[in-house]
Amino acid sequence: MRDDDMDRPKRTVSHTIGENLDTLSLDEIAERIALLRAEIERLESARTGKKTALDRASSIFKL
Repeated sequence: MRDDDMDRPKRTVSHTIGENLDTLSLDEIAERIALLRAEIERLESARTGKKTALDRASSIFKL
């Protein structure tokens, strides 16, 4: 790796749904897949937490 490469700020990986993928390299596509998988895991975790809280509240306030 060159010293020039070490000094460059790292590019933030981001993705927009529906974005044109034609100009992306294989590595860039892999980065985006990893990003989206991590986001799916984060969303699923949030959903599980909210469902657990809702289930607990429902069991407390049952009539």
